[in-house]
Amino acid sequence: MARLLERYKTQIIPELKKKLGRDNILSLPRLEKIVLNMGVGKVLQDKNRLEQAAEQLTLLAGQKCQITRARKAISSFRLREGNPIGCRVTLRGPRMYEFLDRLIVIALPRIRDFRGVNPKSFDGRGNYSLGLTEAQIFPEIDPDKVTFTQGMDVTIVTTTQSDDEARELLRAFGMPFRDA
Repeated sequence: MARLLERYKTQIIPELKKKLGRDNILSLPRLEKIVLNMGVGKVLQDKNRLEQAAEQLTLLAGQKCQITRARKAISSFRLREGNPIGCRVTLRGPRMYEFLDRLIVIALPRIRDFRGVNPKSFDGRGNYSLGLTEAQIFPEIDPDKVTFTQGMDVTIVTTTQSDDEARELLRAFGMPFRDA
Protein backbone atom coordinates (compact mmCIF):
# COMPACT_ATOMS: atom_id res chain seq x y z
CA MET A 1 0.00 0.00 0.00
CA ALA A 2 1.19 3.52 -0.76
CA ARG A 3 2.70 5.36 2.19
CA LEU A 4 0.49 8.43 1.73
CA LEU A 5 -2.67 6.30 1.40
CA GLU A 6 -1.83 4.55 4.66
CA ARG A 7 -1.26 7.93 6.34
CA TYR A 8 -4.57 9.23 4.95
CA LYS A 9 -6.50 6.33 6.45
CA THR A 10 -4.81 6.33 9.86
CA GLN A 11 -3.97 10.00 10.59
CA ILE A 12 -5.58 12.42 8.16
CA ILE A 13 -9.18 11.13 8.33
CA PRO A 14 -9.44 11.55 12.15
CA GLU A 15 -7.73 14.94 11.86
CA LEU A 16 -10.20 16.13 9.19
CA LYS A 17 -13.15 14.77 11.20
CA LYS A 18 -12.12 16.96 14.11
CA LYS A 19 -11.37 20.07 12.02
CA LEU A 20 -14.50 19.92 9.88
CA GLY A 21 -16.81 18.63 12.63
CA ARG A 22 -18.18 15.68 10.67
CA ASP A 23 -18.74 12.08 11.71
CA ASN A 24 -19.41 10.55 8.29
CA ILE A 25 -16.14 9.49 6.63
CA LEU A 26 -17.68 9.65 3.15
CA SER A 27 -18.47 13.36 3.56
CA LEU A 28 -14.79 14.17 4.15
CA PRO A 29 -12.68 15.46 1.24
CA ARG A 30 -10.45 12.93 -0.52
CA LEU A 31 -8.36 12.74 -3.66
CA GLU A 32 -10.17 11.64 -6.78
CA LYS A 33 -7.44 11.79 -9.43
CA ILE A 34 -4.25 13.56 -10.51
CA VAL A 35 -3.89 14.64 -14.13
CA LEU A 36 -0.40 15.25 -15.58
CA ASN A 37 -0.23 17.22 -18.82
CA MET A 38 2.66 18.21 -21.09
CA GLY A 39 1.93 20.61 -23.91
CA VAL A 40 4.70 20.29 -26.50
CA GLY A 41 4.41 23.40 -28.67
CA LYS A 42 7.65 22.81 -30.59
CA VAL A 43 6.44 19.44 -31.91
CA LEU A 44 5.65 21.03 -35.29
CA GLN A 45 9.34 21.84 -35.85
CA ASP A 46 10.84 18.71 -34.23
CA LYS A 47 8.92 15.41 -34.16
CA ASN A 48 11.29 13.85 -31.60
CA ARG A 49 10.16 16.26 -28.89
CA LEU A 50 6.75 14.63 -28.53
CA GLU A 51 8.27 11.15 -28.30
CA GLN A 52 10.74 12.27 -25.63
CA ALA A 53 8.02 14.12 -23.66
CA ALA A 54 5.75 11.06 -23.80
CA GLU A 55 8.62 8.87 -22.62
CA GLN A 56 9.32 11.22 -19.67
CA LEU A 57 5.65 11.36 -18.69
CA THR A 58 5.34 7.57 -18.87
CA LEU A 59 8.38 7.24 -16.59
CA LEU A 60 6.95 9.71 -14.07
CA ALA A 61 3.45 8.26 -13.98
CA GLY A 62 4.23 4.56 -14.13
CA GLN A 63 1.62 4.08 -16.84
CA LYS A 64 1.43 4.81 -20.56
CA CYS A 65 0.47 8.35 -21.50
CA GLN A 66 -2.08 9.44 -24.06
CA ILE A 67 -1.13 11.68 -27.01
CA THR A 68 -3.40 14.73 -27.23
CA ARG A 69 -4.33 16.21 -30.59
CA ALA A 70 -5.39 19.70 -31.68
CA ARG A 71 -9.15 20.23 -31.72
CA LYS A 72 -9.04 23.34 -33.89
CA ALA A 73 -6.89 24.56 -36.74
CA ILE A 74 -5.04 27.79 -35.89
CA SER A 75 -3.26 29.20 -38.93
CA SER A 76 -1.08 31.69 -37.01
CA PHE A 77 0.49 28.75 -35.13
CA ARG A 78 0.63 26.61 -38.32
CA LEU A 79 -1.55 24.12 -36.50
CA ARG A 80 -3.99 21.80 -38.22
CA GLU A 81 -6.88 19.96 -36.65
CA GLY A 82 -5.75 16.52 -35.50
CA ASN A 83 -2.03 17.36 -35.18
CA PRO A 84 -0.39 15.82 -32.09
CA ILE A 85 0.46 18.68 -29.68
CA GLY A 86 0.99 17.11 -26.26
CA CYS A 87 0.53 14.19 -23.92
CA ARG A 88 -1.33 13.54 -20.70
CA VAL A 89 -1.97 10.84 -18.13
CA THR A 90 -4.61 10.42 -15.42
CA LEU A 91 -3.55 8.75 -12.16
CA ARG A 92 -5.99 7.10 -9.76
CA GLY A 93 -5.69 4.78 -6.78
CA PRO A 94 -2.30 3.78 -5.33
CA ARG A 95 -0.33 5.25 -8.27
CA MET A 96 -1.92 8.62 -7.57
CA TYR A 97 -0.85 8.56 -3.91
CA GLU A 98 2.67 7.41 -4.82
CA PHE A 99 3.06 10.23 -7.36
CA LEU A 100 1.78 12.84 -4.86
CA ASP A 101 4.24 11.51 -2.28
CA ARG A 102 7.15 11.81 -4.73
CA LEU A 103 5.99 15.30 -5.76
CA ILE A 104 5.79 16.62 -2.19
CA VAL A 105 8.80 14.88 -0.64
CA ILE A 106 11.32 14.68 -3.50
CA ALA A 107 10.49 16.90 -6.48
CA LEU A 108 9.25 20.20 -5.01
CA PRO A 109 12.20 20.65 -2.60
CA ARG A 110 14.58 20.19 -5.58
CA ILE A 111 13.26 23.35 -7.26
CA ARG A 112 15.78 26.18 -7.10
CA ASP A 113 14.76 29.03 -4.71
CA PHE A 114 11.63 27.12 -3.65
CA ARG A 115 9.53 28.95 -1.06
CA GLY A 116 6.34 26.93 -1.34
CA VAL A 117 3.49 26.51 -3.82
CA ASN A 118 0.84 29.16 -4.34
CA PRO A 119 -2.08 28.64 -1.92
CA LYS A 120 -4.46 30.52 -4.27
CA SER A 121 -4.19 28.16 -7.27
CA PHE A 122 -7.55 26.54 -6.58
CA ASP A 123 -10.28 26.72 -9.22
CA GLY A 124 -13.26 27.45 -6.94
CA ARG A 125 -14.42 23.81 -6.97
CA GLY A 126 -11.75 22.26 -4.74
CA ASN A 127 -9.24 21.35 -7.47
CA TYR A 128 -5.61 22.47 -7.31
CA SER A 129 -3.38 23.15 -10.31
CA LEU A 130 0.35 23.66 -10.35
CA GLY A 131 2.82 24.22 -13.16
CA LEU A 132 6.36 22.89 -13.16
CA THR A 133 8.89 24.55 -15.47
CA GLU A 134 10.92 21.38 -15.94
CA ALA A 135 10.19 17.71 -15.39
CA GLN A 136 13.85 16.99 -14.56
CA ILE A 137 13.24 17.69 -10.86
CA PHE A 138 11.97 14.11 -10.60
CA PRO A 139 14.74 11.55 -10.00
CA GLU A 140 13.25 9.08 -12.53
CA ILE A 141 14.36 11.25 -15.44
CA ASP A 142 18.00 10.83 -16.46
CA PRO A 143 19.45 14.29 -17.23
CA ASP A 144 21.96 12.79 -19.70
CA LYS A 145 19.16 11.55 -21.98
CA VAL A 146 17.24 14.84 -21.98
CA THR A 147 17.94 17.10 -24.98
CA PHE A 148 15.47 19.88 -24.07
CA THR A 149 13.65 21.05 -20.95
CA GLN A 150 9.95 20.37 -20.87
CA GLY A 151 7.43 21.78 -18.40
CA MET A 152 4.31 20.10 -17.16
CA ASP A 153 1.01 20.85 -15.45
CA VAL A 154 -0.22 18.90 -12.44
CA THR A 155 -3.92 19.06 -11.53
CA ILE A 156 -5.09 17.51 -8.25
CA VAL A 157 -8.83 16.78 -8.29
CA THR A 158 -10.62 16.35 -4.95
CA THR A 159 -14.14 15.27 -4.09
CA THR A 160 -15.01 18.46 -2.20
CA GLN A 161 -16.57 21.56 -3.76
CA SER A 162 -14.87 23.95 -1.32
CA ASP A 163 -11.38 25.37 -1.81
CA ASP A 164 -10.85 25.68 1.96
CA GLU A 165 -11.58 21.99 2.58
CA ALA A 166 -9.32 20.99 -0.32
CA ARG A 167 -6.56 23.24 1.06
CA GLU A 168 -6.88 21.54 4.47
CA LEU A 169 -6.69 18.12 2.80
CA LEU A 170 -3.55 18.99 0.82
CA ARG A 171 -1.98 20.65 3.85
CA ALA A 172 -2.60 17.44 5.83
CA PHE A 173 -0.83 15.49 3.06
CA GLY A 174 2.16 17.81 3.53
CA MET A 175 1.80 20.13 0.54
CA PRO A 176 4.23 23.02 1.20
CA PHE A 177 2.00 26.07 0.72
CA ARG A 178 3.68 29.47 0.65
CA ASP A 179 2.61 31.98 3.31
CA ALA A 180 0.18 34.31 1.53
